[in-house]
Amino acid sequence: MKNIYTFGRRPAQRNYTVKDLIDLKKTGKRLTMCNPANEAEIRACVDAGIDLLTLWDVHLEMAREIAPTHFAGTAMNWGQFATKDEIMRHAIDCMENGADMYFTNRSYDVVEMLAKEGIPVQVHMGLVPSLSHWCGGLRAFGRTAEEAMQIHETFKSYENAGAFACEIECVAEDTLRLLNDRTSIVTISLGSGNAGDVIFLFMADICGEADNPPRHAHAFRDLGRLHKQMYQERVEALQEFQSEVRAKNFPYKAQAISMHDGELEKLHEALDKL
Repeated sequence: MKNIYTFGRRPAQRNYTVKDLIDLKKTGKRLTMCNPANEAEIRACVDAGIDLLTLWDVHLEMAREIAPTHFAGTAMNWGQFATKDEIMRHAIDCMENGADMYFTNRSYDVVEMLAKEGIPVQVHMGLVPSLSHWCGGLRAFGRTAEEAMQIHETFKSYENAGAFACEIECVAEDTLRLLNDRTSIVTISLGSGNAGDVIFLFMADICGEADNPPRHAHAFRDLGRLHKQMYQERVEALQEFQSEVRAKNFPYKAQAISMHDGELEKLHEALDKL
């Protein structure tokens, strides 16, 4: 654990610092990242030893309570804010509330603006789903030398803008492996093979909860089956409750409260005197 001050000037400890992640490229150590979205998922990540967390801002406070020493990034949606001032305010608020990096897939100017304020910025390249109209739909990237060179140029542009990390989504593994040695940016592979500094996969894909998982997903367990079983059990329990109430059988005697011995007779006598 490393002793740090958070961006909100609170003493804390972290399993990894920004510098540690940058130094990964020299050590060759591979880290894991996941995106827990509730208390149970955050605790599971901690207990399982997942290295890095990526969170929406609404889950940040909870994560800091449950996983106070985990490196945790947070993010903005592409269309969440209209102006640079709004983005800057949100980023500063998130960092002051315990985030360790801030994700945006907005313009180079936005990345540069955030980086100039000392905010560790994570960006996104390859398949950016919200921009898939521009590339003809959801598809892989970097499967040709020409497109791989375009990705290389994007790396350089993000370096110049000040980004320190990048989610690389659905890029050819060969391309990422070759370019990873030519960039200072920490690469976070999502669907880009076994070539990134960090391997990221969504919680639902890891646990087998997605109904229509992408090609790059792998389910290590089948929680979807358990969820369906739990749903069916829930429906059947509610149906039995409904039936027993309608039949005037429930609440059963075990769930009812009785008067103390002799008190019912006293009540009858009192009522009879009215």
